[in-house]
Amino acid sequence: MYKSIIVGLSFISLMNCNAQKEAKKQAANNQTPVVNTIPTKNEGKIIYFNEGENKFLPEFQMNVTFKNIAEDSRCPQGTQCVWAGVAVANVELMSTTSRPMTFQFSTTEVKGKDYHKTQSFNGYTISLKEITPYPTSENSAKSLSGKYRIGIEISKENN
Repeated sequence: MYKSIIVGLSFISLMNCNAQKEAKKQAANNQTPVVNTIPTKNEGKIIYFNEGENKFLPEFQMNVTFKNIAEDSRCPQGTQCVWAGVAVANVELMSTTSRPMTFQFSTTEVKGKDYHKTQSFNGYTISLKEITPYPTSENSAKSLSGKYRIGIEISKENN
């Protein structure tokens, strides 16, 4: 009698372990990152990204991720400033043959800080066309964190 109880409990324990392994496998499969491949939001030649968004662009064989805004010192709308300011976006680029590289794209060329509107990557020229929303006196750059959207243009470099 005791032997059958012990064997029964052992069998139930083994079945429970197997069920837990299957649940872990399913959870691991569900945690794979989602990459937005199609459709890209090509409105004209400008491709738009929300903050944190990642897209694979098959026409350029390039993966583009808008990481965040590194700096937004643009003069808020409705105020007067001595300097117009600059916004800088961190964008990670990776081709099918390269490792990921993070580039900073700015709204204004600032040579002293090495800020550029246009950068070269893997035979393409990538240009920042816009960063929205624009800060206001009510909504500072800190309150806009996570709500930014950028528009970039990608074109083949001329050799």
